[in-house]
Amino acid sequence: MKTPSIFYLTLTLVAILSYSAATSADKHDDFVKCLKHEFHNYSSISNLVYTQTNSSFITILQSSIKNLRFSTPTTPKPQVIITPDHESQIPPLIDCAKQSGLEIRTRSGGHDFEGLSYVAQVPFVIIDLINLSEITVDVENKTAWVGGGATIGSLYYRIAQKTPVLGFPAGICPSVGVGGHFSGGGYGPLQRKYGLAADNVIDARIVDASGRILDRKSMGEDLFWAIRGGGGASFGVITAWKVQLVDVPETVTVFRVDRTLEQNATRILHRWQHVAPEMDRDLFIWALASKVNTTITVSFSSLFLGGAANLMALMQEKFPELGVVREDCIETSWVKSTQFMTSFPIEIPTEILLNRSQAGGVRYDKMKSNYVQEPIPESGLEGVWRYLNELEGRERVAIVFTPYGGRMAEISGSATPFPHRAGNLYAFSFYVSWGEEKDSERYISWSRRLYDYVTPYVAGSPRASYYNYRDLDLGVNNVVGKTSYAQASVWGRKYFGNNFDRLVRVKGMVDPHNFFRNEQSIVPNYI
Repeated sequence: MKTPSIFYLTLTLVAILSYSAATSADKHDDFVKCLKHEFHNYSSISNLVYTQTNSSFITILQSSIKNLRFSTPTTPKPQVIITPDHESQIPPLIDCAKQSGLEIRTRSGGHDFEGLSYVAQVPFVIIDLINLSEITVDVENKTAWVGGGATIGSLYYRIAQKTPVLGFPAGICPSVGVGGHFSGGGYGPLQRKYGLAADNVIDARIVDASGRILDRKSMGEDLFWAIRGGGGASFGVITAWKVQLVDVPETVTVFRVDRTLEQNATRILHRWQHVAPEMDRDLFIWALASKVNTTITVSFSSLFLGGAANLMALMQEKFPELGVVREDCIETSWVKSTQFMTSFPIEIPTEILLNRSQAGGVRYDKMKSNYVQEPIPESGLEGVWRYLNELEGRERVAIVFTPYGGRMAEISGSATPFPHRAGNLYAFSFYVSWGEEKDSERYISWSRRLYDYVTPYVAGSPRASYYNYRDLDLGVNNVVGKTSYAQASVWGRKYFGNNFDRLVRVKGMVDPHNFFRNEQSIVPNYI
């Protein structure tokens, strides 16, 4: 009796898979037919539409994927990729996706730790904003309009082309797309002086689930609040951002000094926890711990908005334990400091900031994040080093300590959806990447064990995490059926704290049918 049962089970599975494939094909055909109907001159956009039979499909799909975990032969692929070159082309895409029963994933830069901007477990299309990358800098008014497909490196470059005394507070990796970075918060070396990228967004343009193109005035303050830290992909397709540029001096100073365990790195890092959040807000010192050869090395990197003499005076007064000397300091321009923070040599041309490729290449990776409100004791840090010592050197791993305080402690935790403000000494995150798919389970398991280990030392009730370092281990939505508020709040409160409830209410107002969704999207308040 067993053999027929297996035979019929096999037939059933084949039938289900065949039906699923046929259904997907039908949706694909319906979507393309709809596009041809919506765009009366379809030939004018046909070169922006990539189906799975197009010879460039895989190239376009992989063009901004930075995590090989979501670029395997078994990773679900979109039915179609569209690369609009004007926001007016997006409303018909939304309408056709609805009519065809397809979901939408929106992609700008591709730095997506869980691949949610280009992977789905249901039939879907990708709207890739790569062509919407124009940046217009207004020096007189200290503002810039930034296309949703631009990178933060290209923003830095365009500002510096216009003036050496304006900058923008965003991250250190120039190939990160502004779409995810701004809409999830966006921290970086200027945060202690000026806050997050999201804190300095003053307008935006979004295409909502009804296909309306809205700016700040027409979208209203609730939606404008939500997209500055609550994630844009839950609410629509954000095509452009208007940002407030910030003042920077013509000369800034940077340094990077390494200390090994044998050079008292643990004791120095323990002291760092007390002084880095309390330093002058013109000074940002972050720390990165990694295994180098047979020891643990902690690298301290700094940006100071001023000259080397003033920086040395501050360091000698507040943090002499680090032992920084004048020879460690490099005076340079703000835009060159962004190269330094990325570990690009300052001497190379600034055009390196326009490169959309990730420094270090594309690998498999996993990221986790936490917030620390009381200094971790030296014994706790030594436990972290034990986890680093488990690794063999084939992987790349970094434990990152990012100081808060300054302006970050002054902005209300409800001013934007990003709640991690006063009371946090620093963000504690860790990243591991590896070169072969077969090692994925091992390294992901390692990151989970380290995450469990640091539980007593990081902010809890609920455990806090950074939305731009999305982590599906924290909980997922049901992307096929309905997701309950309780399900979504499991991960939502970790990212957004009490702001999660307001995000849910906004979602119910602007996307009541939950069209824009993924495994960690905001759900309407009645689902």
